[in-house]
Amino acid sequence: MSSDQIHLTLPNGDILELPRGSTAGDVARAIGPGLAKAALAAVVGDRLVDLMTPIEVDADVRILTDKDPESLDVLRHSAAHVLATAVREMRPAAGIGFGPSIEEGFYYDFDVEAPFTPEDLADFEAKMNEVIDADYPFERRQVTREEAQELFADDPLKLERLEELGDDEIITVYRDGPFLDLCRGPHVPSTGRLKHIKLLSGAGAYWRGDEKRQMLQRIYGTAFVKKDDLEAYLRRLEEAKKRDHRRLGRELDLFSTDERVGQGLILWHAKGALVRMEIENYERELILRHGYQVVYTPHIMSEKIFEISGHLENFKENMFGAMEVEGAFFRPKPMNCPGHIAVYQSQQRSYRDLPIRMAEFGTVYRYERSGVLHGMLRVRGFTQDDAHVFCTPEQVTKEVERLLDLVDEMLGTFGYPYTIELSTMPEKALGTKEEWDEAVQLLADTLSARNVPFDIDEGGGAFYGPKLDFKLIDAIGRKWQGPTVQLDFNLPDRFDMSYIGEDNAPHRPVMLHRVLVGSMERFVGGLIEHYAGAFPTWLAPEQVRVLPVSEQWERSAGALVADLKLAGVRATLESRETLGYRIREAETLKIPYMGVVGEREASDRSVAVRKRGAGKKQEVMDRQLFVDMILEEIRSRTLG
Repeated sequence: MSSDQIHLTLPNGDILELPRGSTAGDVARAIGPGLAKAALAAVVGDRLVDLMTPIEVDADVRILTDKDPESLDVLRHSAAHVLATAVREMRPAAGIGFGPSIEEGFYYDFDVEAPFTPEDLADFEAKMNEVIDADYPFERRQVTREEAQELFADDPLKLERLEELGDDEIITVYRDGPFLDLCRGPHVPSTGRLKHIKLLSGAGAYWRGDEKRQMLQRIYGTAFVKKDDLEAYLRRLEEAKKRDHRRLGRELDLFSTDERVGQGLILWHAKGALVRMEIENYERELILRHGYQVVYTPHIMSEKIFEISGHLENFKENMFGAMEVEGAFFRPKPMNCPGHIAVYQSQQRSYRDLPIRMAEFGTVYRYERSGVLHGMLRVRGFTQDDAHVFCTPEQVTKEVERLLDLVDEMLGTFGYPYTIELSTMPEKALGTKEEWDEAVQLLADTLSARNVPFDIDEGGGAFYGPKLDFKLIDAIGRKWQGPTVQLDFNLPDRFDMSYIGEDNAPHRPVMLHRVLVGSMERFVGGLIEHYAGAFPTWLAPEQVRVLPVSEQWERSAGALVADLKLAGVRATLESRETLGYRIREAETLKIPYMGVVGEREASDRSVAVRKRGAGKKQEVMDRQLFVDMILEEIRSRTLG
């Protein structure tokens, strides 16, 4: 082969010989005009590129069309540039930041004097459609650092980014019509390939995520290949708004926050506390059955223990500041593991004692920037259902299997399907690569042996060990962070933990970290949205509301309430206002059952039962049968 030719291997094994510097677009044209017309981007080797990028070496090449999932990211990145094009056309003085694709769309950050309004977003979207209709080609150009500095002399945010690029880094700019951006790409061939876009919201965002830097204005949007997909996504967004835990939390009187208390700190109201109490009672019953001991450890601890654990070295930016007490420094604990280790080390342990499974509903405190706080889902103080298993190396596989069973039982109770991610060694990590590889392989082998599918999250492990993250899938298909299982060979070393083995010599235990709900605040916030506030009977703060038809039947209705309460059911009597009003109020509060008592029900000791979600349908039942039915729903924790 001539040195100015390259060999490009196609997915079917065919090999194309093209001049060095040919683009993926040239490859598509060489295959056929149909593919050239449909092509959006390409994968060259293991790199996602656009059709304009030159190929300099032999490589595998796969052309992407709108049927390939990878092309959606390219489409959305291009949509971000179209947004910036529209904003710059309408606001020429707007400074431009970054515009990446994200999981369900894209955003772009702008430096402007005032926040954008909903009317601004509508105008920008209209202008975006004009840019799309113009079908400007995306033109890629490689430039020198000096050329880039000249091109973006009026854009200080771009110049700052330019300064961070290495000396040997290829610098590229992309133009679509009137807009030029400093960008690595890739992009679709032209703006006309974008058909179905929608701007969603605006928000403030600190430049580079640093709260000490200027506040930019971020516009979020989304883009899809098909109109039906966009419309389905917008319907999901509307459904998500109806389920927003912050709105439902107010309406159902579950929780609140108060600036006087502090941002990111949750005030649990009586009704929300009942939901939390039921979850904790269920989980406590569950873990005791699975062989756990329940312990409690202090909310603040000496800095010394966090020096040993490595938190001050690897997690300090997420910890609250130190408090000086009699010359010593203490911090609110960000995690419960050092306290559990201290309990373990309070006495000599034998191999006969292991495994020791230690659990705590432990409140921890972590510094989160104010810009990321979000209701109950992202907070600064939260309670973890934290547990640690201390075991011998030979027991690890069995204990991981037990944890998989425990998680499955727990999540099934709440009606959550889930997926699993195996997270590997992060950039900041304790221990050697060999230890990490061994731990990752052990977790992978345990999952594979049980035929449990999982994805790999490269670099997503905790600093002390790899982990399994369980992603809960809610009623409208969104994923939430749920349980984690973390395998730790490092903290036992740092704390010099030991047990006496069969040989009468000291040995190092292995430590497994696990949570089931994780943060109680985040889990309950997610449950509110999962159930749309309509908790199953066992979790509902108010399980039955009894409604006398009129005042003369109030005594009979009160007797039913007394029977329900005596049986352990959370029941209330409501007799004010009209019956219709009271029924509507109970529906608004999403109470699982209403029991209506009138003349017939009072005379034959029955009750007219209205079940949540059944509309006007009601069933007359014997009162004892009704009580027994409610008790069975509570006992079995049925989802309804």
